[in-house]
Amino acid sequence: MHVNALDHVNIITDDLDGTAAFYAALLGLERRDGPPPSRPDQIQWMYDKGQRPILHINSADCPRAYDREVVPGNVTGAIHHVALNCSGRDVVERRLEAMGRDYDLRRIDSIGMTQIFTLDPNGVLLELNFYD
Repeated sequence: MHVNALDHVNIITDDLDGTAAFYAALLGLERRDGPPPSRPDQIQWMYDKGQRPILHINSADCPRAYDREVVPGNVTGAIHHVALNCSGRDVVERRLEAMGRDYDLRRIDSIGMTQIFTLDPNGVLLELNFYD
């Protein structure tokens, strides 16, 4: 047995449309309805350019297969951040500035990587990694 890849990240939110719009505008992810019987007003998936569903966004009132207490917009518990391997750093920086979003840059020369750290509308910390 081995892990093939990270499948997706699930975000619970009080603002499904705003959260989906944020990821579409910032990262160019494609918003799609979840598979039946899920309802589009409760579940949205965000797909990357490779047609992989990488973000699973649920409304706070959405039924869940494994239910536990979640407080949308609160600190994300034991999960510190979500890291995404990205390209087009200049585009992402311009989008963040146009959206009026705060972000921090960090350069790690030893591995040829620049990181952008920013928060999504729910307080989820994103680490966007750009390799030379």
